[in-house]
Amino acid sequence: MSRVPLIAGNWKMYKTGRQAVETAKDLAQLCSDVQDVEVMIAPTFLSLPLVAASIEDTNVKIGAQNLYFEKQGAYTGEISADMLKAAGVEYVLIGHSERRLYFGETDTSVCKKIKAAIEVGLKPVLCIGESETQREEEKTFSILDKQVSDGLKGFGLEELAHLVLAYEPVWAIGTGKTASVDQVSQVHQYLRSLLEKLFSKDFSNQTRILYGGSVNPENARDLMGIEDVDGALVGGASLDANKFINIIKYNS
Repeated sequence: MSRVPLIAGNWKMYKTGRQAVETAKDLAQLCSDVQDVEVMIAPTFLSLPLVAASIEDTNVKIGAQNLYFEKQGAYTGEISADMLKAAGVEYVLIGHSERRLYFGETDTSVCKKIKAAIEVGLKPVLCIGESETQREEEKTFSILDKQVSDGLKGFGLEELAHLVLAYEPVWAIGTGKTASVDQVSQVHQYLRSLLEKLFSKDFSNQTRILYGGSVNPENARDLMGIEDVDGALVGGASLDANKFINIIKYNS
């Protein structure tokens, strides 16, 4: 089954609203001739409506970096799925390793957030990955199994029609280290088979699995050429439109 690649940029806690708009506009212009690849950027919450308005009707889609699973209430500092939808968001990252590491995200809260996203029509990008210690202890597959199984517990196939998985080995995020082609291929094959075991072969075949972890213009072609890799979740290299476009156009 043909899966349209998704190249997503996670801008993390970088760029003011004005800076985000400038970069987004530059990227949208550079992407004007991009075909057969979907492009998404995830700026900060404050920048979301500004960026969404500035690149409306372009090839670049908008994602959020997080959300809270309650619809509304006394949850100081949190943002609901409805609020994201109203701001022009289409995708939302859920369970990023930095959220798990610094802010106490768990597989249980991830599951609740995915449900909240789906209920309002947002497309969830479920982030998963093992730490360096877990890999050294040969726990990679058991960690990924738990993150996927618990994160998607209780969902039906129709609800997960727009799910995206993003595999980011924690030891390769922002470190300059990149998993080898063999390592990425092995994990993505495992994830594909896990989705088939948990749901169905058709669902496994249609679900995009991205790779993230120090993706840059120099290694993008090799990584994106792996059979079960359907795109990338890019951090630092997505902050510069001229660098990011070279990842987006990895087939050029």
